[in-house]
Amino acid sequence: MKLGESSEARVRGYLYVLKRSLPSWLGAATVSDALREVESHIREKAEESDGRPDERAALERILDQLGAPSKVAAAYATEMAVDEAVASGRLLAVARALGRIAVTTNLYFVTFLGLFLGYGMAFSFFLMALMKPIFPENVGLTRVNGRFRSFGIDFGLPPGATVEGGYWIIPFSIVIGAALLWFTHRWARHVLRTWQSRRQDAALVSGGSTPFPGMR
Repeated sequence: MKLGESSEARVRGYLYVLKRSLPSWLGAATVSDALREVESHIREKAEESDGRPDERAALERILDQLGAPSKVAAAYATEMAVDEAVASGRLLAVARALGRIAVTTNLYFVTFLGLFLGYGMAFSFFLMALMKPIFPENVGLTRVNGRFRSFGIDFGLPPGATVEGGYWIIPFSIVIGAALLWFTHRWARHVLRTWQSRRQDAALVSGGSTPFPGMR
């Protein structure tokens, strides 16, 4: 099926909305690649179509199968974020990828919360090591009238509170923080590799019905 003028305008409109929906952090070159890939997919499907019941209806069917531009953009951005995180292992890249896949299913959302907790605890221990020399009377094991209150940083000490723990807390916190960070980051990269593998399996099952495996 060869696209007429009105259909060409419809394709251009779809690609325009898609371009506006793609996040800026992808970069101009990546955005151009995405638009080119989607356009190529649309035209290939149009050539394979018999044009029934008419050209416009056939094109709309192709676009409907592809999905709304906003969903296509979200799927592509997620795919790129995960690929970058798996390849580089950088903390910010991993965090961005985890944040994107967290909204896909409840399971990934729960996993994201667990990973967020792990990263948070790791950096809390690093913060303790940093703050102990500055506020030695506020970092350590806090007791109130002999009863345990907290372990960490406490600036709201009530009457009767004592803070135990010397400067040994600094190396202790660094070691525990580093161990937590290593374990959590390793777990996070495993989660992303699993998501990536499932996405690739989905692409094989779909037989290339969409340009990006995560779209449908």
